[in-house]
Formats: sequence, structure tokens, C-alpha cells
Amino acid sequence: MTSIANKVDQFKQTFREEAREVLVDLESALLELNENRGDPELVARVFRALHTLKGSGAMFGFDELAAFTHHLETAFDEVRNGRLQIDSELIDLTLAALDQIKVMLEDDAGNAAADGSVCAEILAKVLQMTGMAESRPAGPKPEQAPPANHNSDACNWRIRFTPGPELLLNGTNPLLLLRELKQMGDLRITASMVAIPPIAELDPERCYVSWEMVLATAAGQDAIRDVFIFVEDSCELVIEPALSPLLPAAACAAEMTAKALEDKRSASGGRRNHDKADNASSLRVPAVKLDQFVDLVGELVTVQARLSEIAARHDDPEVTEVSEEIERLTSALRENSMTIRMTPIRATFEKFRRLVHDLARDLGKDVELTIEGADTELDKTVIDRLSDPLMHLIRNSMDHGIEPADVRIAGGKRATASIRLSARHSGANVLIAVSDDGRGINAEAVRSRAIERGLVSADEQLTESSIFALILQPGFSTARQVTDLSGRGVGMDVVQQSVESLRGSIDVASKPGSGTSVTLRLPLTLAIIDGLLVSVGEAYFVLPLANTLECIELTREDIEKANGKQVANVRGEIVPYICLRQYFNIHSERPEIEQVMVVETEEGRYGFVVDQVLGDYQTVIKNLGRLYRHVQFVSGATIMGNGTVALILDPQRLVQDALRAEAQGGRGHPVSAAGSRRLKDISAANAS
Repeated sequence: MTSIANKVDQFKQTFREEAREVLVDLESALLELNENRGDPELVARVFRALHTLKGSGAMFGFDELAAFTHHLETAFDEVRNGRLQIDSELIDLTLAALDQIKVMLEDDAGNAAADGSVCAEILAKVLQMTGMAESRPAGPKPEQAPPANHNSDACNWRIRFTPGPELLLNGTNPLLLLRELKQMGDLRITASMVAIPPIAELDPERCYVSWEMVLATAAGQDAIRDVFIFVEDSCELVIEPALSPLLPAAACAAEMTAKALEDKRSASGGRRNHDKADNASSLRVPAVKLDQFVDLVGELVTVQARLSEIAARHDDPEVTEVSEEIERLTSALRENSMTIRMTPIRATFEKFRRLVHDLARDLGKDVELTIEGADTELDKTVIDRLSDPLMHLIRNSMDHGIEPADVRIAGGKRATASIRLSARHSGANVLIAVSDDGRGINAEAVRSRAIERGLVSADEQLTESSIFALILQPGFSTARQVTDLSGRGVGMDVVQQSVESLRGSIDVASKPGSGTSVTLRLPLTLAIIDGLLVSVGEAYFVLPLANTLECIELTREDIEKANGKQVANVRGEIVPYICLRQYFNIHSERPEIEQVMVVETEEGRYGFVVDQVLGDYQTVIKNLGRLYRHVQFVSGATIMGNGTVALILDPQRLVQDALRAEAQGGRGHPVSAAGSRRLKDISAANAS
């Protein structure tokens, strides 16, 4: 009994996870329907989602959720049949109901409790909209609803339902399915029990009963199949037109018995072929187990690098062969583990439709949200930490950027404002942008506020991008009045901190009167990257391979020709470079010929001068810890095969830091003495 109870709890948790996904899709469909109220596909999508929640909720013991959802389903059935019109009241009412369903979903676990008065108020309004008496009991179970009225258009359907062996273990009650069919019309049922084995061989957790039914209903085949939507993959189901009137029960029983005996002879002991049910096409794995798996793969990559180094030191063909084979397998395992973690960003994007809808209503603005690139994939860990930054950006656009309708019309714009949420791949990064067509950022107002706050001096020359970067400073706000949404100086600095914790960067672009665009540049994954291992003296560094374009030589003669300027001639193109020896204050003899790694950054092509390029390196990223959390130009560290620590550099941040130092008139090394000592200690340290 304990085993059965544990399995039921397990399947309830699975239902919760799947129901949350259905709710996300349902919310998105409702908000789209609010903008396209005549779209029958959207109505069908909403109805189907509500039907799924009702049916699966009843199956897994969420009776209150099922009863509550039943009335919403009825309302949208009326919409499907043209007896009820979509309006803002119905959309808002259904969205409010979804909030209560989310609470009911967790209630069985003791995590929350739905507000009974709110639920009753919602149900009363739904009953009123559908024309039902308000005195009707609030929560009849879906299976207790009276049979539907039928007319002369009713057709006869023959239904054969044979549950799979795992159906009861999944927490499904077949009788609830039959009761739901009975609501659709006149139903004749015949149960076959010929497959029940002798009691000594009987498995109490398996369903041996099958049913043959004839249903007279005006509903179509798809509507009948919807009843079995949750169990269709774990049963044998046949729905076909009945060529004769309702069959007598005896005839059905005889036909069913003959068919069962034939199946029993042809299927080796009465077992039917359930390949479709037993061979699932996908598995649901807890995120914590996936994280553990990726961590283990990361450790394996480190050990494999150590083995490769040992094989290189020992001239043993057998060891070399084993090392190369393990390297091949490790690389394939690494690629597969990264693919498993990659998830489309669609679910994260879609949930902001509700945020825009609610804020537009509260602010009295008409705003439409456009989503692009929702199928773009990136690491699940990155996606999980994106919600807060994106929420702050959208709230800022709604409050600061979007003007009231009358102001927009006076400025020659559409009354309906637009916010665009987009994602696209860019090398080893994903670019996520939040754009609006609002009033834009007043650069002079930002500069004046920054001078007032003491962030910059009055005579300091700032580029437009530098001015926009000031809004990312903690506590910075141009709002003079504090509201529920803004004015407290929090928001953009939270975005900055969140993005930097993901090893990303932020770019703000704006044009007065035309709108603002904030772009987040984020890495595809936080666990493992492909890199190029380089050395400077006794220090080792890793440059991301995706950003690296080429490698050229730098001789003493080249340095002399540049007349003291740190630039290199790359096939006629002048490319500025940063000498890592100087940057990190590494004291070692400079070789006669150095290497310049040319990389692509947002500021253009830049070079990094190193002593040697040691080759490709699969890099397991390790966090540097809290002591170095402010060192922005280092993404992390990795442990090499010989135990030496190599720093993983962020080329974009290095270039920005060097440009900032140059703009401020700095000379010498852009890194402070204390910082350079720390970095040198890290890069020269070993695992021991």
C-alpha cells in the first residue's frame, strides 16, 4: 500500500508540472484572444487547455480544481457554439480564474490555499455570463453534470477502450472517462472481463477490464477523442461510426468476448501489444539531477585533460590510443549533455504577455507585446535567472518609455504602443532585446541627474553610450515622483547585477521620440565552453573560441614600426591590441616573437598579445568565489590537466576596461596593483 501511495504522489507531482505548462499556454492564448477575438483557432486552444486541466485534475484527485475549471470550460464551449461573445470582461475573469487555479494546484501539497470568496465571486460571474441560474450549486463535479441535450443530428459512434497495463499505476480512474462520455449523449456500455487471469496470477495494480460502447451524440469524433486525451498513449482506443443502431447489450457482449478470445490467442497469453505506451518518446527529469549530471561531465572533462597531458609526456602508443579514445567519447558526452540543458526561451517570453496586459490596464495605456525568436535555445540555468531582469525592463518601458495615448497621437504616433521582446543567436552568445516605441531617453536629463548625484563631473566629456550606461548605476533614477512602479532608483541596477552574474553584458540604445532598446548579451551555457589556451610567462589564460577570429605573429620590428602605439597591421587593417603581460603586470622576459589573438567585440576587432598559443581547450568553468566577484574581465577559471589554474578571460570586458582607462587619460596598466597581484596569484596557483 505504501508503494502505491508513493506512486500516486509521484504522478500527482507529474500532473502539477504538466498543468503548469498548460497554464502558461492557456494564459498566452487568452491574451492573444483578447487582441484577435474572432479567431476560432484561439478559442479552440483555450477550450482544449481548460478541458485538459479539468479532465486530468479529476483523474488525479484535484476535485475542486476540476469542478472550478468545468464552469470555465462551459463558458468557452458557449463561445465555440456562437452563443457567447468574447469581451474584455470574460478575458479578465478567466485570467483571474487562472490565478486561483495556480493556487489550487499547489493546495494539495499544503503550499497554498485558494481564496474561497474570490472563487465564489468568479463562479457567480461565469454562471451569469453563461445564462445559468446563480443559485445553482457552485461546484458539481464534472462527472455529475446532467447529460447534454441531443437532437435529430445525433450520430452513433462505436468506441472500443482497452486500458494499457500501466493505466491504474498512472493514477487514472477509467470510470471517470466513461461518466464523461455519458454527458455527451445516450451511451450503452458493455464491459469485457475475459482477460482477467486466475486469482493466483492476478496483479492488483493492473487493469484487465476493457469496454465496448455505442454513443449517440451530436458531438464529432474529435470531441469524443478529447475525453481520452490523457490516456490515449497508454491504451488501445478505436472510435468509428456505428453502421447500425444501438446494439443490444447481449450482441455487444458476444462480439466483445469473441474479439477478446481472438486477441488472447494471438498475443501470447492475452497480452496486447502496447509498444506505443511502453516506449515513451520523452522523459521528464528533475532539474537537480540534470545539474548533477552536467557537473559530473565537467569533472570528466578535467580528468580527460589530465590524461591527455600524461599521454603526451609518456611515449607509449597504448596510453596515447586510450587517451585519444577517451577524449573522443568525452567530447561527444559533453556535446550531448549541453544539448540536453538547452531549452527554448518561449515559456519565459510568453508569461510576460500577462504582465504587459495587467500593467497596461493599471496605467491606462494601450500596449501590444510582440515576441520574436521564441524558439531560440539557451542553457536552462540562464533562462531560470532571466525572469527578474526582463520583468524590470518591461516595467520600465511601460512606466517610463510608453506615453499616454493622447500624447502619442499628438506626436504623430499610433495610440497603441508596441513593446518587442526578441532573442537571437550571435556566436556563442544569445542576444535578448526589450524594445519599445516610446519617448526614448533624454540623454541631457540623464547627464544632469548624474552630475547632481556626483556620479560624473560637470566638465567631463561623455559619449551617448556612456551617458546611457549611467542609468545602470545603483540608485540612479530621473523620476522625481515615487510610484508603485518607479522612482526609487531600483530596477536597472538589479538588471545589471543579474546579467553580470550570468557573465553577460548590457547595451542601451535610444533615440528621443522614437523609443529605447536594451539588449542583453548572454552566454549560451554557464558550464563548459570551447576555448583557446594561451600563456604569458608562467601564467595561463583561456580565450573563448567563438570570439576568436585568427592568430598573427608580432615581432620586435612590428612593435618598432608602430612608434609606441599598440596596433598591429592585419592585411592592411589597423587592429589595436592589449598586451596581457602589461595588463596583468606579469614580470617575465618578453619573447622575440609574440602572438596576437584577434577577437571580435562589440567595439570592433581587437588583439590580445600572448607569448604562446597552446591550442584548443574544452574548458570547465569554475567560479572564482566572492573575493573576486568584482573582477569583471575574468569569466571564471579552469583547472588544467597538470593542476594549474587558468583564467578564462572576457574579451568584451577587457576591451571596455581598456577604452575606459584610455578615455580617463590613464597611463600604464589599467589594472590596480592589488588587483594585478591577485590575478597573478590565481593564474600562477596550482590545484595543491
